[in-house]
Amino acid sequence: MLVIVQNLPVPLDRRVWLECQALIAQGYGVTVICPQGPDDSRYELLDGVHIHRYPPAPEAQGLAGFALEFAYSWVRTALLSTTAWRRSRFDVIQACNPPDTYWLLALLWRLRGVRFVYDHHDLCPELFLSRFGEPDGLGGRVELGALRWLERMTYWVADQAIETNGSYLRIVQERDHVPTRRLAVVRSGPDTTVMRPVYPTCSIREGAEHLLAYIGIMGPQDGVDNVLLLMDELVHRRGRTGVRAVLMGFGDCLEDLRRQCTALDLDDHVVFTGRVGPAEVREYLSAADIGLGPDMDTPLNRFSTMNKTLEYMAFGLPTVSFDLIETRASVGETGILVPSGDIGAYADAVVGLLDDVEARVELGMAARRRAVDLMDWRTQAETYVGVYDALLHHAPVPDRWPHQPRRPADDGSALVDLQDEVELRRFLSQHAGGPPELAAAADRSGRTTV
Repeated sequence: MLVIVQNLPVPLDRRVWLECQALIAQGYGVTVICPQGPDDSRYELLDGVHIHRYPPAPEAQGLAGFALEFAYSWVRTALLSTTAWRRSRFDVIQACNPPDTYWLLALLWRLRGVRFVYDHHDLCPELFLSRFGEPDGLGGRVELGALRWLERMTYWVADQAIETNGSYLRIVQERDHVPTRRLAVVRSGPDTTVMRPVYPTCSIREGAEHLLAYIGIMGPQDGVDNVLLLMDELVHRRGRTGVRAVLMGFGDCLEDLRRQCTALDLDDHVVFTGRVGPAEVREYLSAADIGLGPDMDTPLNRFSTMNKTLEYMAFGLPTVSFDLIETRASVGETGILVPSGDIGAYADAVVGLLDDVEARVELGMAARRRAVDLMDWRTQAETYVGVYDALLHHAPVPDRWPHQPRRPADDGSALVDLQDEVELRRFLSQHAGGPPELAAAADRSGRTTV
């Protein structure tokens, strides 16, 4: 398999990395082509996956900038695909959008008998509308029309398409008239054997009574500025000076958000981490009390599954989010949804959870159970590899999944015992302390374990 990603490096793109591991477990060979992240090598063999990376294009500005970025990335990917072919011939290309431009590369490789699977991550026309609004000029209408044409061409070329949720499935069936037999839904579920709470050792909570967490991309459509407006409401209008927010991630808006934070006099209450790895994510989400979903109700967000929400749930965090169709489908009754853009209602929900420890713990327990029982990647992986097995007439590999749950990377973190309900409740109420045996030893010595 040749997996093409332009939006994020791999393995930073969690969904794509889980897909690669599922293919490896089924016995497929996997090569990835993606942009190069900071400190990434140009080529790497990681956990059985061959990863070819190219230097990313300059940050896009305007229509010409985006066109240059797409063209540059397409050419670099096409060249690396020939490198991958020389190393080991591939049977299938999987293109993960955005953008919807790699159908042409797949069409060229079809001359060599290569099949094409489209992994649909974002509705690109809706992404355009969310960023720029409904176009009122000829240029904007042409751009939007071009995105819709690229989407149609992608589905026309694809042998199979993978949708991230039922809303996407319904939209492409109605808009692009894709037959049901060529579609499958594979949600971006967390691997809950790895994404699970640990006893945090970081100092992020020092001096703070409560910690709120955001993780994700920081682009114009992600609404991260709403977190700053929330903190402004909590700190400056409601006097909740003991609340701190940690914002994990990067994107086009990061520097603007830093400046806005300073302008709102929130530098003592908001921490920007920038790009973080799995170990830091575990630490911060294990230390947090509430996970934040600030995405507004836009044409894209309304129908998109927010990975951040599922990650919060895996760590036993209750969530507060704006009310979106797919966010409601993800959280069920384990989070609080408020009207889009209503910062006052958002603050009411956050304060209510911070002041009601019992409610916060009950929602956190329910969120973890829902993540394990309904949203875990293991179930989604079965559907995902089934697409390839059916496409290539490949028999499933028996016992391909490990029988023992995988543990987080060996970074010295102590796992919270998820089978000990009393200890789990204690942890979710405090997000401090250590394993019971360490806490008992600390008590006997007169010291407190933090």
